[in-house]
Amino acid sequence: MESLFNLKKNGNILRFPRLDTILMVEEFIREHDGEFRKKALWEATPKKTMYQTFSLIIDYLISSGKISVDLEGKIGWIFYPDDAEKRLKKAHLFWSSKK
Repeated sequence: MESLFNLKKNGNILRFPRLDTILMVEEFIREHDGEFRKKALWEATPKKTMYQTFSLIIDYLISSGKISVDLEGKIGWIFYPDDAEKRLKKAHLFWSSKK
């Protein structure tokens, strides 16, 4: 899968998704966490989009750390900032940005 950033550089994107479409896909993935693979998810979304546009949204959500794809190819929502903030307030847990 070509990354969103490579597609921008090469100019291969025919259509960029609108914000309401991105939000619709995000909400649908949150509600159906881990139930669908990519094509089935695209077919099940309430608002129909071009597959290339949908793929661009999925690529964006993966690169922004909001979703992940498991070994079976199912897409799940992983972005829970409120939960992370609560966990980081516990004394025995901490965040390290060292690599």
